[in-house]
Formats: sequence, structure tokens, C-alpha cells
Amino acid sequence: MKALINILIILIFTSGVGFNNTPVNGKKSSQELSKSSSADFSILTTAINTKYSEFGSGIYKDKLIIFSSKKIGGLGNGIDPSTNQPYMDLFCVDIKKYGELSRPLLFSRILNTKDNEGQITFSEDEKTIYFTRSSRDNSQNYQLYRAEMDPEIQGNWINIKELEISSPYYSIETPYLKGNKLYFSSNMSGTYGGFDLFVAEVKKDGTLGAPKNLGETVNTAKDEKFPFLTKDGKYLYFSSKGHENLGGFDVFASRVANKEYRSPKNLGNSINSKDNEVAFFLTKDNEGYISSDKDSGKGYFDIYRFYKEDIKQILKGIVVDAESKIPLPNTEVILIDEEGREIGRQITNENAEYDFPVVPFDFYTIKTVKDGFENGTTMFEAVESSTVTYTKNLELVPTKAAIVEVDDKLMISIENIYFDFNKWNIKKESTISLDKVVDVLNSNPEMKIEINAHTDNVGKNSYNQILSEKRAASAMQYLISKGINENRLKSHGFGETQPRIDCGQNCSKAQDQINRRIEFVIEK
Repeated sequence: MKALINILIILIFTSGVGFNNTPVNGKKSSQELSKSSSADFSILTTAINTKYSEFGSGIYKDKLIIFSSKKIGGLGNGIDPSTNQPYMDLFCVDIKKYGELSRPLLFSRILNTKDNEGQITFSEDEKTIYFTRSSRDNSQNYQLYRAEMDPEIQGNWINIKELEISSPYYSIETPYLKGNKLYFSSNMSGTYGGFDLFVAEVKKDGTLGAPKNLGETVNTAKDEKFPFLTKDGKYLYFSSKGHENLGGFDVFASRVANKEYRSPKNLGNSINSKDNEVAFFLTKDNEGYISSDKDSGKGYFDIYRFYKEDIKQILKGIVVDAESKIPLPNTEVILIDEEGREIGRQITNENAEYDFPVVPFDFYTIKTVKDGFENGTTMFEAVESSTVTYTKNLELVPTKAAIVEVDDKLMISIENIYFDFNKWNIKKESTISLDKVVDVLNSNPEMKIEINAHTDNVGKNSYNQILSEKRAASAMQYLISKGINENRLKSHGFGETQPRIDCGQNCSKAQDQINRRIEFVIEK
């Protein structure tokens, strides 16, 4: 059974947000989105849903924190005229085995007021919180607050302050704290339209720096809300009425690379609908919840659990010579992510094959290195979101042969010529190298050469001598087959008598490889 990625997605509502299903620019059909979106999600309802609204807000001390208009013990909190439901309070919920939720309890009598309590977000050490609240006089306008855990009294919050960023002229909603960055949604000045996503640096004293708009790649002329970043910071999830969606708010994912946001991808029609889905957040790498105002729910907004199948993607291919298309075994292939980090490194097998696991929607650089060829660089993007195998064949351009002096001898210098173990037939990939010698000889019609073959010292001396003679003869016959006059060629085998590295019986594999060689010595 395939591993499951259980993703927790929670739809979070604030009374300052309209959740109507007005068509938006870029709206796509369910069938169109399913072709480019993630794999199927399985959604399960939870027992905490009522006729009132329930929305998730985060995890605190392994409990799910929600805000809801539900009533506890029959006590009402007044009716918000903008929603026709009671004003919101914060609740905490135990997460049972298999992700089921217990009966909600009031989270904090200090933080809960007669006003609307909105989304709350916690620092990593769970000692500081940022939350939103709107007054009864203006329930559609949320302000941002900060509070600290009382070090002496468990569960007591102190130093509750409204932050300077708040204003009666705009709303601040759906905050999410990641390290020393606070992400939030606002309709403050400087948006592209409606609510945009912003980020502000959290200073050492807990105050915020100047808000920065996340930019037009993420934000649209419609509303964007509910930011959430994965633990590694590679993906920003958020909800939007813009981009390509099915209607209302849909959940999107944007790859974050080099501090820039990629074009958002819709999570697909198995999780998004014509109704409102927002505020993607994970409780673990593979668990999650979602809230929606879909018609099948109990109340205005309900909380759901859902699961998603693991997505496995493979990038594979072969490495070939750019001109002849001959496969190139023993090529080093290096996979690098967009931040310049090495993801994997392989040596192509005897069929010149390579393969790497990749992540959906990531950009990669593939580097190829092989002696006798120019280093190759190829760009690749994992454009699919479901399980798939990509095929990417890589081409290398051979370098030219050079004439060099080694130990007072002039030689045509090329990379090593490969033979199968204990064989003397020229391997197909080595014909590319021998063709370089052909080019030099054709460019120098008076040149004559000696083809000298050498072995390592593994095996009997007599056998190595014969093997080297046969390999030198094979190289000579190939040059003749390419039109080189045999009178310009001589072949010799030297066995193990002339090692390049004199390491005796303690040679490493690398040293043996250097000693196994064919030299093309120019006659004086």
C-alpha cells in the first residue's frame, strides 16, 4: 500500500472577508484543473462540526487551536451583524488517534473577549503569540496583537499589546509566524487589489518591521489570504480568489527559491471546489485538516480531515555523444536544485543510464562530466504534480585531441580507451576518442605514430603482454578502417612493464585505471 501524505488544511474565516463565489478571471473547469493539479485527496469529516462556524488556526502544545462562533454551555456571545452568527472565540481541541478531534474547550479566558477573536499563530518555542481581533463596533476590521506566556503561571498570557501596524483604516488578518518573519493578509495601501499577502520582520523586542508585499506573482487583483510555509521554507501555501481556480477561494502552492515566489499551482479539484477552501497548514509532514463551506457540511464552515497519496517522480535518461549519439557510460551526472545545492551524484552505468528522484514543480540543473568531453549543463523543471517518470537524454560535446610532450615524447593526447575486462575489442564509446586521433592524422598527412598499449599488473605477466599487443592492434585496425594508411602506423604491447604509476602490488583501482592505457606516440 502506497505511503500516504496526510495534509492538514484548515479553512479559516474572518468576518471581514467575503466568501461569495463570484467568478474570477482565470477561472477554469474542474476537468482542466485536474490535468495539472496534485493527486487525489480523500476527505473525512470530523465530529466537532456544528451548525456554527469552525475554523482551524494552528497547533499549540500538540492541540489544535480553532476559532469558532459555537456556544459553550448554552452561553451566547452576542450576534455579529456581518455574519448573523455569534462572535468568535478561541478553542483548543485534543487530537486523538488517527487524527480524530475531541470536544472543543475554551482556549484562554484572558484572550477570549466579547469581541471577535481571529486567527492565532505561535512562535517555535510556544512562548509568544500573534493574533487578530476585531471590535463589535467594526467587526470587519481586524487588528494585530502580540502576547507572551507568563513564565510563572501555566496558560496565562501577559503583555497583551496591539501592534503599531494595526489601523482603523484597514484590516490585518490570518497571521502566520515562520522564524522571525510574520506573514499576513491585509487590504492596506500598496496592494494589487483587495487583500494581499505581506511579510514583516519580527524584531528582537517583538515589534514588526515595515510590511513588504509578496509581489504580483503571488498577489492578484482579487483577495489572497491564509499564508502557510512548510518547515523547510520551500513552499508557500495560501488561498486566493484569483489565479486559475474553480470559484471562491482555492488553495494554491508556490515554490520558494532564492527568496522568490514561483507561479502558484492550484492544488486541484479533489480538494478545491466551487465553494471556499482556504488556509492550508500542516501539523506534520503528512497530516492535515481542511474546512469548507460546501453544501454537504453541517454549518457555515466545517473542519475536515484529508489524506493524499504519496507523489513519486523520477528523472531518468541516457548520456550520449552529441554528434554520433553513441551512449556514454562512466559519465558523472550531478543534480543541483535551484538554490545551488547538490541533490545527487551518479556515474552512468554500462548502458549510459542515470536516474534521480525529483520533486514536483522544482527547477533543477543537471551537470555532466566526462574525460574527453566538454562539461555539460542542462536545465530541467518537474512540471507535473502526480506520480510520473520524466525522460531527459543528455548530450556531451567531445573535446579536440591535443599534441603534448610527456617524458621527452610527443603524443596525441586523448582520454583513455576503454575495453571490456580481459577483452581487446574496441568499445563503441571509445571510437569517439579514436576518431580524434584520425582527425589529427588527417590534418598532419606526414605524421606517423606508434600505438603503445599498457596494462595494470593484475594477472600473469605473459597474459598481460599478449592482451596489450591485441589491444594495440585493435586500435591500429580501427584507424586503418577510417582511411589512415597502415604505413603511418605501428602497434606495440608492453604489458605491465611500463606503469605510469609504479605502485607495485599495492595499487588502488584508480592507479590501475591510470596504468591501463593506450598511448599514441608521434615518431620523430
